[in-house]
Amino acid sequence: MIKVERLTACIGAEVSGVSLGEASRDASLFAEIKALLLKHRVLFFRDQDISREEHVTFARRFGKLEDHPVAGSDPEHPGLVQIYRSEAKNPYENNYHSDGLWRSNPSMGAVLRCVECPEVGGDTIWVNMVEAYKQLPEDIKKRIEGLRAKSSIEHSFGAAMDPEERRKLAAQNPEVEHPVVRTHPETGEKILYVSSFTTHFANYHTVENVRHGLDKTPGASLLLNYLQSQASIPEYQVRFRWKPNSIAVWDNRPTQHYAVMDYWPAPRKMERAGIEGDKPY
Repeated sequence: MIKVERLTACIGAEVSGVSLGEASRDASLFAEIKALLLKHRVLFFRDQDISREEHVTFARRFGKLEDHPVAGSDPEHPGLVQIYRSEAKNPYENNYHSDGLWRSNPSMGAVLRCVECPEVGGDTIWVNMVEAYKQLPEDIKKRIEGLRAKSSIEHSFGAAMDPEERRKLAAQNPEVEHPVVRTHPETGEKILYVSSFTTHFANYHTVENVRHGLDKTPGASLLLNYLQSQASIPEYQVRFRWKPNSIAVWDNRPTQHYAVMDYWPAPRKMERAGIEGDKPY
């Protein structure tokens, strides 16, 4: 029997009494888990000693899996990205982000399994960006209504590459434009939809917003920084401590997450099956 324990008042639940290996083969059990996901936005499962095949099969029930242009995948299971941190500090996950916001169709969600983790440290934080939007002051909601923003992979993953590699990455993954406030396609909820991948507004420089140059550049940048900072508010968050064979399943559309980089030089090895999403509107 499935047991669900809410972890905060805002986001996250730990689910027990279920095997995701079984759910990968059972449509009705999967449907029950998906309904819980839409309600709690991120679900946590302990002691899931499942195979890689079961991992990707379960994830594929949500949709087609996606590869990553920088992180490598398991050769035998395309779409199962290996996030292995063991040799050096890596700053790419320790910021608040929504996976694939730099894609035209950002990730719908992901299934992340812990293979190996430090005795302490390496937690992950998830944030409810529906609540972040709800709690914005009304004047801010009016200012961002209809705003669109650009996001790219170049200034994050590409920044550590040599110039030629960075330009190649950018050419293969050109910047994209999304609404600053998107609508969840299944629940109809409004979501604050900017993260660390977001670089600037695309349509801010209008007569309504700009009187002088200070309104245009610093004004837009300060507004974007303010919106990005909403993900760091603890009241919108849940923090999960990993153990081997723990699994997190999250809806990437209404959430952001942050992998805490406090464990190096201890190893941390995770495997993630990311699911393709739709075009935000």
